[in-house]
Amino acid sequence: MHYKDGELSTPQTYGGYYMVENVQELLKLHQGITHEVYLDNENSSMVPQEILEVMLPYWNQKAYGNPTLTHKLGWEAFETIMNASDKISRYIGAKNLEELTFTPGETEANNLALQAAAFLQKEQGKKIVISEIEPINVLQVVELLSKFGFSTTKIPVNSDGFINLEKLKEAIDKQTILVSIACVNNEIGTIQPLKEAVDIVKAQNPQTLFHTDASDAYGRIPLNVQNLGVDLATLSSFKIQGPRGMGALYVKDGLNLQRILEGAIGTQRLWPGIENTPLIVGFTKASELAFENFEANTTKMRLLRDKLADGMFAELSNLRLNGPRGNNRSPDNANISILRAEGEALTIELSLSGVYVSSGSACSRRLLQPSHVLIAIGRIFEEAHGSILMKTTRYHTEDDISYVLSVLPTAVNRIRGIVGSTGVH
Repeated sequence: MHYKDGELSTPQTYGGYYMVENVQELLKLHQGITHEVYLDNENSSMVPQEILEVMLPYWNQKAYGNPTLTHKLGWEAFETIMNASDKISRYIGAKNLEELTFTPGETEANNLALQAAAFLQKEQGKKIVISEIEPINVLQVVELLSKFGFSTTKIPVNSDGFINLEKLKEAIDKQTILVSIACVNNEIGTIQPLKEAVDIVKAQNPQTLFHTDASDAYGRIPLNVQNLGVDLATLSSFKIQGPRGMGALYVKDGLNLQRILEGAIGTQRLWPGIENTPLIVGFTKASELAFENFEANTTKMRLLRDKLADGMFAELSNLRLNGPRGNNRSPDNANISILRAEGEALTIELSLSGVYVSSGSACSRRLLQPSHVLIAIGRIFEEAHGSILMKTTRYHTEDDISYVLSVLPTAVNRIRGIVGSTGVH
């Protein structure tokens, strides 16, 4: 659905994708906003000033050389990257810094992990096991691998998004070469019993490699790759308010993966090209800030998230919480379905008040289908299309959440009024 002259209109589509029209007009409608609250941290994030300031000198003052070259600026870059690798490796409990490879983001790290692991193990079998609610980029990689003869088994989840461990056990056989299950689901915040899952897989077939996308766990729940027993783990920079375009892949020592892209090799064997030193510095600084006051940071996220969710349920009727309650949910995640309020329309209405969220509605992600995660946990299309996803950070304040709660009921009631009067769904 679109806004036009202050009213909702139907989107135009092209090739299955929805096209945003009149963006300039929409932007004009935002003039005069005095309070902005950004809660769309699932899809991108603001880089805080304290992180930006640390990054800036690396563009043009120091360490801007190629880290493989033998001169001062190259050596500075090399030392900077090695120090960053060491710090982040320690934060995830890795054995050594050589187990970490920087990539241009979570998507690239998942591609490297799944493709390289599958081709490494192809002589042992071609069966891959994932959950029904893995991130889109994981689903797309296993679909790609099917063209090379690999098969995929998807493990079902319950209504809170927890994987069925019995079904996982049944799925693992001698042909299973790779399992990929995210520590924390990116949409509904479910914290999976990952250690149990790893133990089950390794007991059934010790040769099966276990990958986890830990992008939504890193900096929000305790994470130790050695204690978990995983072979591969993906990290993301922007998910902890670091710069976009940066992520990392943990590869367990002794696992002889081969790179999936070709090009000049810098300091990293598995990812070719010149390392992006400023972004690595930003990722490292964001990690430092996330972990130096870990308990205080996560407690603050949880309190603000609960204030947000509890406030919505107190002020509005016909809501559904998507995902679990309590300690089995990521401290930053609030995903709520608002019945009779189409998600994309609501994101626009809230945006006009300076509140920025994302939706499980198809159009908000430019794909004409509801969230596969919400469908997997049993939500009907109306509930999936009416969902909004909000993620708190250590930078949000009580005033921010109070402001969101002050504008949200009006926005919902306006959308519901339009739905009720026009029959639009």
